[in-house]
Formats: sequence, structure tokens, C-alpha cells
Amino acid sequence: MPLVKNGRIATDLFVHVADGAELPGDGAVLITGARFLDNPEAILKRGKTGVIWPNSRAIDDLVPYLDRLAAVALVFPTFRDGRAYSQARLLRERHGYDGELRATGQVLRDQFVFMSRAGFDAFEVKKDTDADAFAETMKRYSVFYQPTGDGRITALNRRMQLRHSESAGQ
Repeated sequence: MPLVKNGRIATDLFVHVADGAELPGDGAVLITGARFLDNPEAILKRGKTGVIWPNSRAIDDLVPYLDRLAAVALVFPTFRDGRAYSQARLLRERHGYDGELRATGQVLRDQFVFMSRAGFDAFEVKKDTDADAFAETMKRYSVFYQPTGDGRITALNRRMQLRHSESAGQ
């Protein structure tokens, strides 16, 4: 499954480890939230860890460990289920999570811009063509009106900055 990260097709450094399977001795791993919460301190000691977090579970259970997680993968079980958007915004805006925020599951190309605006910076896509389309899709829009978790300035704030700089220069 191709991974799109920072607008490009990237090598996935994380190995998905199934529940019950032995964790490798080193290297980055992605494990389920349930497995992680069974013994988070022991898992975090082994090295670079990411968690696949279901959209049906509260983000609050993950908050105490955010500063030590290398990645959080939020699940879109169907394209109509948008709970992971809310989770992404909470992680970025309320809890200040600055690690990799990955969209997984039903990640469709027509949702790339919305996912990115919610704070996702990595996307597991089903097809190479979707991965190739990501960069083109992201270039289409350069101005946004709504504030969101990706840190880009809104059109209103941009205008206010321009007015301020113009009035300061007079």
C-alpha cells in the first residue's frame, strides 16, 4: 500500500504488527490502540512506536503518551465516516501533537485536501494512481477561508497582515 507523506510518495518506515504477533527488536512499528494500551510503557521503551487508533475510541486515552509516539494512524473505516477528522483536529489543535498523523482505511483522493486541512501529513492509499494524484490535488488550492489544523493562514488573516504591513509602512 503506497504511503504519501509531505506531498510525495514515500517509503513507509513503520512495520504494521498484528495483535498477537511478536514485536521486532528494533525499527519503527505501528500497532493497534488496544495492544498499545495493554502495556504502553513497555512498548514505548522498545523504540519508535506508532499507534493505529480507531475512530470509535476517545483520543483522551492516548493523550498521556502523545509526546513519546512517533505516529498516530487514524482510521477511516468508510469514506462516509468522518470521526477521524475530529480526532485529527483535537490531536493537532487541542493537544499539540506534532508527530506523524496518518490517515488509513478508506482514504480517497477527493478527500486529500480536507484531510490535510484537518492536520494529516501522511496518507495510506490503496492505489499508486491515488498516490500520484496527491501532489496535483494539493497544488489546486492555495487559499482557504476556514482555520484548521494544518497551520496555514486563512484568507482573512492574510488580508489583515497585508493591511497591517501597509499601514506600518506609511
